[in-house]
Amino acid sequence: MVKVSHNEIREVDNLLVQVYGDKRWQKHAEPIDELVLTVLSQHTNDVNRDRAFKKLKHRFHSWEQVLSAPIRSIASAIKPAGLSNQKAPRIKAALKKISEFNGGKLSLDFLAEMPLEEAMNWLKNLPGVGPKTAGCVLLFSFGKPVFPVDTHIFRISKRLGWIDEKVTEAQANDLLDKLVPNEIKYRLHLNMIAHGRKICKPQKPLCENCVLKHLCRYFQQKLS
Repeated sequence: MVKVSHNEIREVDNLLVQVYGDKRWQKHAEPIDELVLTVLSQHTNDVNRDRAFKKLKHRFHSWEQVLSAPIRSIASAIKPAGLSNQKAPRIKAALKKISEFNGGKLSLDFLAEMPLEEAMNWLKNLPGVGPKTAGCVLLFSFGKPVFPVDTHIFRISKRLGWIDEKVTEAQANDLLDKLVPNEIKYRLHLNMIAHGRKICKPQKPLCENCVLKHLCRYFQQKLS
């Protein structure tokens, strides 16, 4: 269940812009790079994700090489990201599906011309790809108006009281994507992540330093 108005979302966006700046869209990575990066990020932190991605790109000089490599070799390269025995077959299977759909070419550029919902559903049919991973590819590589919910955004949304405690992260992706205005999705996504890392931490959040505390149910409960 969603418990937030468009006005409150815009107020949070404006407050975070004052702290973290106004973000204009820029391409983060090529689509397949973004896809693999996001798969690697599952259940780990950005440092381990980036180490694993760097090792993978160093060992294999193209995605075609990754596709033809044994799963154990891929798993060895991405070991820093954790769960490598799960992530490696998912990456290989996703590349295989992309290649088969695209006439043997390893590219996701065709998603640029797809309607948003169709592109989202296509990506979610890939092995190991949920709404957050699909959303990150479409937002960061194509500039499509999607609002992926990562662990920081999920935590902040619950503390603000935007979503019910029983809402799952997958459900939150769909619910908040419908509510956040398209023109602020990219900026709000990045600024909420920055806020989650710096202030609204999982343990011992720095509530006294938070520009959102007057809107925050979690903070009000701490005071009561």
